[in-house]
Amino acid sequence: MTDTTLEFTPVASRPPPSPETGLVHWLKKNLFDGWNNTLTTLLVLAVLALALPPMFNWGIYNAVYGADNAACRAAEHVGACWGVVAEKYRLILFGRFPYEQQWRPLVACLLMLGAIGASCYRPFWRAWLALLWVAVIAVFLTLMHGGVMGLVPVETARWGGFPLTVMLSTLSLLIAFPLAVLVALGRQSRMSGIRTICVVYVELIRGVPLISVLFMASFMLPLFMPQGSTIDVLVRVLIGMTLFTAAYLAEVVRGGLQALPKGQVEAAQSLGLGYWQTTLLVVLPQALRLVVPATMNTFIGAFKDTSLVTIVSLYDLTGALQLALGDADWRKFFFEGQLFVAGIYFVFCYAMSRYSQWIERHLNTGTRRQ
Repeated sequence: MTDTTLEFTPVASRPPPSPETGLVHWLKKNLFDGWNNTLTTLLVLAVLALALPPMFNWGIYNAVYGADNAACRAAEHVGACWGVVAEKYRLILFGRFPYEQQWRPLVACLLMLGAIGASCYRPFWRAWLALLWVAVIAVFLTLMHGGVMGLVPVETARWGGFPLTVMLSTLSLLIAFPLAVLVALGRQSRMSGIRTICVVYVELIRGVPLISVLFMASFMLPLFMPQGSTIDVLVRVLIGMTLFTAAYLAEVVRGGLQALPKGQVEAAQSLGLGYWQTTLLVVLPQALRLVVPATMNTFIGAFKDTSLVTIVSLYDLTGALQLALGDADWRKFFFEGQLFVAGIYFVFCYAMSRYSQWIERHLNTGTRRQ
């Protein structure tokens, strides 16, 4: 036999793996990952290189920022006239609310936005948050309506602008969400009567556009009221938007309920939990977590749908802009006014979208794949 001696040869050290963080890695992964992505990125950069300089010159460099109508007309087709915003911003933001009392909708709107911001973070998810919302809504309505504590009364027909948009979207969503959860649970109920009522409600509301619902709420709802009794048009519009939003949210929640594995319910029942305990502690938390993107999409749609209330003579942010552009001196600069309003909508919709992504990552830390 041949004596074979094994000799140990150390392996040379290898270089450490390249870091997967930083700007270079992000560019390579998202913009230059393969020839197709690289070509697309280069085409987009070429388009931006051609489009951005003229947009910069028109919107910033050659723009007129002061409320000077003559200067705006002189700079027409050369620079933007942001003077229409400088001249009409109070009418755009607060509508027909009395000029000297416009601090009231400003304070009310800031309080509502503050409550929304507090509700977005988990440390504030306590029992007192519900009491905070009750107090904020009461203060909001008091400031807007007046008639107490020396505040001048202002009828709801004169409410408008951004505070009206915030109020309609926020209150409709606050009321619609629990209603949507009940309707979604009702559609899965074993009791045929409840299930039929929920199905008819959802299909009937989803089968018509929001404009039709607002018309019904504004003009037909008073016909079913007792003679001599009336409901304020703002309340009627709020009811219509709430019912419309709840119907769409109910289908979103039902999708989450159907996506939940049946074993979760069976495991809860094996522990002796009743129906409501299983629903509140096991089913709903998981179902709602699964539909966070779709839920936020409905929220964003409800926020933008408030622009339709102009058909019933309520002037929200977009309606107040049309009032502002009724001035013949500034009417031709409607494009800049529309961009200003679009910017406001974009900021809030983008913020809601980013919050949706944050809360989705926050809730799915134990289940998402890396």
